[in-house]
Amino acid sequence: MNLLKVAILLALVAGALGRRFSFCSLAKALRKHGIPRRQITNWVCLVNSESGMNTKATNRNRNGSTDYGLFQINNGYWCSPGRHNICRVKCRALLSDNISAAVKCAKKIYKSSGFNAW
Repeated sequence: MNLLKVAILLALVAGALGRRFSFCSLAKALRKHGIPRRQITNWVCLVNSESGMNTKATNRNRNGSTDYGLFQINNGYWCSPGRHNICRVKCRALLSDNISAAVKCAKKIYKSSGFNAW
């Protein structure tokens, strides 16, 4: 019985901490989500720098806004709750281990401003 309790606790903690990608697993996931091969290195470096490759990463900024997920997407412009929600996504969706919403939004940000947005 105690072993079951420990297993459940570990599963809950792992879910709260989020998925931490390796360089290779992130590169494969980004390719699967349509990131061009020639840009993979730049995206992997960006994600490593922004979030440490952790899907659940959040950071508060001095202006009171918050950055979410692998790509540290800001709620001031890109997700809700926020004033603009340009990606039309809830910020908490950017914290999912399923990175589809995060990649879709990051691609939209990149299309508008390139890597300068980060």
